[in-house]
Amino acid sequence: MVSLDDLKKILLLQDFTDPMLEELQPLVRPREGKEREIIFNENDPAALLYMLKRGKVLLEVEVSPRVMMSLGSVKSGHSFGWSALSPTDRTHKSNALCTEPSELFLVPGMEFLRLLDRHQEAGYRVMKNIFAIFKRRLERRTVQLINVIRNYPEMKEMVQE
Repeated sequence: MVSLDDLKKILLLQDFTDPMLEELQPLVRPREGKEREIIFNENDPAALLYMLKRGKVLLEVEVSPRVMMSLGSVKSGHSFGWSALSPTDRTHKSNALCTEPSELFLVPGMEFLRLLDRHQEAGYRVMKNIFAIFKRRLERRTVQLINVIRNYPEMKEMVQE
């Protein structure tokens, strides 16, 4: 079983009290990830929320059969696989790949949401943290898109007209 001390190192769980962590603890499954191991692929069903205890995970999408685009990396203490918390479309929107040996915690997304429902004050703070993560990602993607438009010759001409 995953220790409470290990769960306390996960940033998403920073607002959890010890009793909440004890309630979460039996739901958490540890998993080892080998270097270059695929955790999930884009469009796979998303039932699990992932928390990275140790290691590094790359999130990427296939732009074409020859081109993979990195969306970012996940470092120790951070979480990914947010689609498992979606009320509707529970499919992954990217691939997740271990870039080094890693230790992960897997939590059923719907069980995690039920725990947040039972502890709404902490649930609110968790969702606020998730919003901040999504906002940063959206801002980064917007900058990337603008840079592509500015630097791609045909698009650059369209913007300057």
